[in-house]
Amino acid sequence: MPDIHKDLISLVVPCYNEQEAINFFYKEVCAVSSEMTADFEYIFVDDGSKDATLDAMRELAQNDERVHYLSFSRNFGKEAAMLAGLEAAKGDYVAVMDVDLQDPPEMLKEMYAAVKTGEYDCAAARRVTRDGEPPIRSFFARAFYRLINKISKTEIVDGARDFRLMTKRMVQAIISVKEYNRFSKGIFGWVGFKTKWLEYVNVERVAGETKWSFWKLFVYSIDGITAFSTVPLSISAFAGVLFCFLAFFMLIFVIVRAAIWGDPVSGWPSLVCIILLVSGVQLFSIGVLGQYLSKTYLEVKQRPQYIVAEQK
Repeated sequence: MPDIHKDLISLVVPCYNEQEAINFFYKEVCAVSSEMTADFEYIFVDDGSKDATLDAMRELAQNDERVHYLSFSRNFGKEAAMLAGLEAAKGDYVAVMDVDLQDPPEMLKEMYAAVKTGEYDCAAARRVTRDGEPPIRSFFARAFYRLINKISKTEIVDGARDFRLMTKRMVQAIISVKEYNRFSKGIFGWVGFKTKWLEYVNVERVAGETKWSFWKLFVYSIDGITAFSTVPLSISAFAGVLFCFLAFFMLIFVIVRAAIWGDPVSGWPSLVCIILLVSGVQLFSIGVLGQYLSKTYLEVKQRPQYIVAEQK
């Protein structure tokens, strides 16, 4: 009889304080995987959870040999969790999913069918609506995608999720990017490869609460901009040159005015406003420079992305 090889799909699932959602997720993906022709392995990554998430992973691994888990020594962040899962994956194809079921498991079928043809190296989910999100959060999210696509050469699709299924060669390319300050949405686009985008509407969490506050998303967006664009540095330099020219012309204006009207004292309120404006621009530019310098500082330290305390 001919040897029939079944593809193995590694499912990477980052988790942080998700004890309420993990069992719901496991049941859903098991139901979907049972309807597919490929074999599955589930790689749960515990990102230093403070609740019973790790205990739930241990129980799943004890009852199902397809389940594996990595547990970090502390919270290193989702980016590190995804990287750890990708490095541990053994499958012919690798998928990344959130455990809260906002990434519909049913889409795995369509993703697998797309990459199995050989035409694509990746099938990724793109959220076309943000129903259920606070309006202010949706506004800033869309503004971020518009901004970063204007100032970066790497395309980051609006509404793109980390939820995607990739070929092994694309995963190897992503792993080869040895950045400490990782922004996976940008890295997925930077490595290239042909991607099929699958659209879906927003889905509410199955259980628990989101770990992404507005402030965390804001900091994450700053990381993305500084990781994939140097335009902010160019803006700072341009602002510096502009204000040098303004200062030169203002100096000429003050000298001429004093020579003609002999009134060097009046106008101090406008002078104070100018000083405050220029000082603000200088501090802004120093802040932008500091962001890039801090990223460089972290890169040259060459610290590990994560530390695994327990695995199975």
